[in-house]
This record gives sequence, C-alpha cells and structure tokens, in this order.
Amino acid sequence: MRFFVRYMERMIIGYDAKRAFCNGTGLGNYSRGVIAGAVESGEVEAVLYTPYAKSRYEHWTEGLPHTRVKMPQGWWKCEPSLWRTLAKAQEVEEDGVQIYHGLSQELPLGLPQKTIKMVTVHDLIAWRYPQYFSPFDRAIYRKKMRYACRVADVVVAISEQTKQDLVELMEVPEEKIKVVYQTCDSMFWNMENENLNIEAAHEKYHLPDKYIVCVGTIEERKNQLCAIRAIQRLPEEIGLVIVGRPRGKYGQEALREANDRIRIVTHADFADFPAIYRGSLASVYISRFEGFGIPVLESMCCDTPVVTSGVSSMPEAGGEAALYANPDDDAAVAEHLLRLATDEAFRQECIEKGRIQKKRFAPERVAQDMIEVYRSFGTI
Repeated sequence: MRFFVRYMERMIIGYDAKRAFCNGTGLGNYSRGVIAGAVESGEVEAVLYTPYAKSRYEHWTEGLPHTRVKMPQGWWKCEPSLWRTLAKAQEVEEDGVQIYHGLSQELPLGLPQKTIKMVTVHDLIAWRYPQYFSPFDRAIYRKKMRYACRVADVVVAISEQTKQDLVELMEVPEEKIKVVYQTCDSMFWNMENENLNIEAAHEKYHLPDKYIVCVGTIEERKNQLCAIRAIQRLPEEIGLVIVGRPRGKYGQEALREANDRIRIVTHADFADFPAIYRGSLASVYISRFEGFGIPVLESMCCDTPVVTSGVSSMPEAGGEAALYANPDDDAAVAEHLLRLATDEAFRQECIEKGRIQKKRFAPERVAQDMIEVYRSFGTI
C-alpha cells in the first residue's frame, strides 16, 4: 500500500520527544538532532510530545522555527507515562499530524489509522546480548519494539548492522527498512581551536600529560577492562582516561583499577568532551556491540585517531580512518595504540582519513537523508 501526504507548505510531523527533553547524551542527542535538522530545513513543522522536561533541557527548542511542544494537561499530569503511551494518540489527530516519528524504538498505542507511522530502531542488543538486561527490562524492550516495528509504515535503522539485525532477529521485511545514519552533537561540528581550552580540561579533571581516552558508560558490553589491560602494555608515561559512569558490578570492578596511570572521570561535563578528546594521543572504543558507535565519530570530529572493535557497526562508523581489533585481544589494541602514540606521521595520516570519513555523517547530510524518507510519502 502506498501512502501520500497532502501538499502543504510544510509537513506536520509529530515526534516522541521525551528523550530530547530528558536525556543528556545518546538518545537525547539523537532526538534533538533529528528534530532540529527537520525544522531547520524549512520543510517540516514539528509537534513535540513529551510527558515532562528536565530543567536542563526544558528550553532547548528556543530559537527553533516551526516547533510546538505538547505536554499532558489536566489530570494526565498525574500519569505522564500513561499519557505518553496512550492518551496522546487523540492529540496527534487533533494536531493535524501527518507523520508520527518515534525516535527511540517505540510507538504509542492507538495512533490514528490515517497517520503515517515511523520508528527509529537503534540496536537489537536486547536480542543479541540478553544477559545485559534484567528479565523485566528485556521483556519490556522486546515487547515495545515488536509492536512498533509491526505497526510502523517505515522502520528507520541507524546503521546497516541494525538493518541486518531487524531482518534476521525480528523478521522485519527488508523493504520496510530505511537506513539513515546518525550524527553526533552539533558542538563536535562547530569547534574552533581558539574556543577549545584543552589546558583547562587537563586541570579540571587532573588528566595525565600523555593519555589515551575511552568514552562511554562503564559496563560489560563497552568492554573498558580490555582498554585497561591494553594500557599496561604501553610505556608508563602514557595514561588511560576513561570518561563515563559506572554501571553494575562491572563498573565497580573498573573503578577499582583507577590509579595514577588510569584516571576514571565519572561526572565530566559534556561540553568538555571535545577538549578531552583533542588533548589525547588517541581514543579507544573497544565495545563488543553497538548500533552505531558515536564515540568513533566524536573522535574523528576532534581530530583524534581511534582504535575500535572490528565488529557490529563500528567499521561502518570508522571506515578506513579507524584501526580495528578483536574486542578480546588487548595485545592487538595495545599495538595500535602504541603506533599512534609513537609514529606522528602515521597518526596524522589517520587524522586526515577521519576528516574525510566524518563527512558521511555531517548533520546537514543526515538531516537531508531523513527529509528524503519523509518526502517518500508524498510531496512536501
């Protein structure tokens, strides 16, 4: 069945914007980026549905054109989660929404039949690595995603890896899936050397003079202990800076490894990330599985060569710019890091390749790719 959208000056698109108003990184950055890219194109009017907003993000839409924010009213304020899942479906129809886009792997129940439904799926880790989730969380994630993929007219996958997983693990028809890569936060694309105070970041977080940086939640899937083992193989003057919050027993185990050589920064300001990346010799992101691998792209945007896993989506993100290793082979990781730390010509070669590779994920290109998916339903 083919869907068409009535011609208007701008297409009205409703977004599940909870993450945009509540999450600092990850899904929050993705949601804000998609919404901003859509409305700044001039072709979209956005209606943002969120059950509430954290104070840090309640004003993030200021300055964005063609944007309306909708929150629960009346007694629904007492049940914001229920409103997000069920009640806002009626409002979607009243607001004239033509396409409803779930940005974080779920769709509300009862959306109007005439409303075109889209959902972005970031990864299927709950299928591939169920041991990383509690039984309750795993069941909820799977149930929501199954429903969303079943009722959606289009499923947006953030990588070819996620598309393959959707086909293989959920049997989503391939023709229903569109791959639209994601980008990273806009600050990584607007860095000016004079505004990047690397020295201030060194002092603020007590960073070593020479270090490798590793960014990400400290958990088993992210595999920071491999980076810790790898750094022990490098000269003693090279330290490891892990930026992320610990999760569970694995995170606590990593914290116990902290010493003068291994610095773990658990509460870094996100605004300081570019300076931390840029001040390092290289970054290491040796995760076992990712839907995309944002730290790989962040590294390239900061002119920081990156060593990452040669599995799942990381080769898509890193292309020819990154160096790859088996996530269980700390010796291979160390070998790559040592070369980047000691061979400046090779390091600069990797940086130049990163400058080319990152263009594939530039915000304006990613936004245009998403607009093309919206356009495929008719004429804007």
